[in-house]
Amino acid sequence: MRIPMLVLTAGLLALPPVASAQTTPSTPPADPRVGLGAGWPDAKEAIRNLELVAHRPRPEGFFDPAKPGDFEYANSDLAFSGNYLFQGGCHGFQIWDISDPATPTLKTGFVCPGGQGDPSVYKNLLFISVQDPGGRVDCGTQGTPDSISTDRLRGVRIFDISDLAHPKQVATVQTCRGSHTHTLVTDPNDPANVYIYVSGTSVVRPVQELAGCSGGAPQEDPNTAYFRIDVIKVPVAAPEQAKIVGGPRIFADSAGTIAGLWKGGDHGPGTQTTTESRQCHDITVYSALGVAAGACSGNGLLLDIRDPANPKRITEVNDPNFAFWHSATFNNDGTKVLFTDEWGGGTQPRCRTSDRPEWGADAIFTRTGDKMKMAGYYKLPAPQTDTENCVAHNGSLIPVPGRDIMVQGWYQGGLSVFDFTDPAHPVEIAFFDRGPYSATELMLGGYWAGYWYNGQIYGPEIGRGLDVFRLLPSEYLSKNEIEAAKLGRFEQFNPQNQPKFVWPARFVVARAYLDQLLRADGLRRSWVTPVARELDRAEKLTGAPQKAALTALAAKLDKDAQGAGDPARVRALAAVVRELGGGK
Repeated sequence: MRIPMLVLTAGLLALPPVASAQTTPSTPPADPRVGLGAGWPDAKEAIRNLELVAHRPRPEGFFDPAKPGDFEYANSDLAFSGNYLFQGGCHGFQIWDISDPATPTLKTGFVCPGGQGDPSVYKNLLFISVQDPGGRVDCGTQGTPDSISTDRLRGVRIFDISDLAHPKQVATVQTCRGSHTHTLVTDPNDPANVYIYVSGTSVVRPVQELAGCSGGAPQEDPNTAYFRIDVIKVPVAAPEQAKIVGGPRIFADSAGTIAGLWKGGDHGPGTQTTTESRQCHDITVYSALGVAAGACSGNGLLLDIRDPANPKRITEVNDPNFAFWHSATFNNDGTKVLFTDEWGGGTQPRCRTSDRPEWGADAIFTRTGDKMKMAGYYKLPAPQTDTENCVAHNGSLIPVPGRDIMVQGWYQGGLSVFDFTDPAHPVEIAFFDRGPYSATELMLGGYWAGYWYNGQIYGPEIGRGLDVFRLLPSEYLSKNEIEAAKLGRFEQFNPQNQPKFVWPARFVVARAYLDQLLRADGLRRSWVTPVARELDRAEKLTGAPQKAALTALAAKLDKDAQGAGDPARVRALAAVVRELGGGK
């Protein structure tokens, strides 16, 4: 938002789209999200193919009952560790025990203002972004009214959370532009340290307050704090020694001009006016592939992060329909990158019937090596009202094998679950929405994000609290696919540090592929039915008989793949069956 001042083992091939996952019913029912009644705690709700299993309002001290849309108390992003959820926010952070997702319990509420307060977590360390000029080193609520102040903090806080009931701030790292968001980066070759990529989006603070800060134009001052990100190195065993170790010029052109990308402005008649590329809003790293995607104002960037301390730009894209490149998500095999456009800064109604479907939407790019190519758009299909701030915001993958499925927050547009396996024809498969906070007044609210974590979907609602959802089987998603997705378990999850899902060989994974093959082509039932029957029979066997049955079935599938309409998916099924039988 811009503020107005696992192990899962069976390496799988990239798969083609599941045809009917991108095909809506011929006579879709009326969308129940349209015309929902307004209210803060009592707005009307609409839900499809999800179950709301828990709702928790913001705890005492983290809201103003007179101002439900007060940004000073807004909830923001999430991070996860074990059975705990870390809820960031403008007034501080909350730690929720989610060992039973149906009954989240508040463990700690820690008041510490400083901006939207995005969190990330690594082992016993919690990192919090701070950008608001009123943020203080001591977490005080009185602000910093002086224009120059040693009490001011704009950068990153580091807490020791060994005792979750009593988080202890152990370090602060000051930066020239603060930290609107940050990304935690691990290096498999350097377990003693983690890195933080800081995306600052505010004005540069005075040099009298922090030495080395310059807000000069790049042609006048090559050391300007614009046109870069900051890289912090954090020794895990000694976080108090954290410090900035670099400011890579990832916007430079081939000639070394540091302001080398989009200059700002429109792209011609009928196009968006796009912000100049001088900062990143969000960077999503995919350490397993050694790459990152940066959503950086006027461009989407692909970065090489194999040396985490020195990220380098590989390529960049732009889009005449984008106003502000906001966040990014890879699909699991890294062959697609989805970028979001936060047109209107997250505070404006941008999902009305009068708003173009390509504006304020997701842009889906295919990726081949160092190249990205535009493939399609996805935008919330239910129109919203003039009193609902709505635009594409944060989300994560749902690990259904063989498909690219994502859950995403759209502020007061609610949560949307959609399939982008076919990037040219993404389709919504589930949703939840509430009516506006007010029928007459535009207020800030809605879902900051939607994230899948260890079998549930978690939705941080800016003004209403925390929601937990469970996916339900539907014509778009089978019970087997949902159960296969639940095999993805992580000890920690930071949404901007995207993990790679590798599914274990399980019968439910094989059945998920069978469901996809059947859904893609109803005429294939004559082939699927005997395969499913043989899989059921093999599951009831043990020892050598089971191995022989599975080995024979895998061989049959290998042969059938040669003439199949969806050979890659049949080969993926064969790989799972073979591994179930002890083969490779």
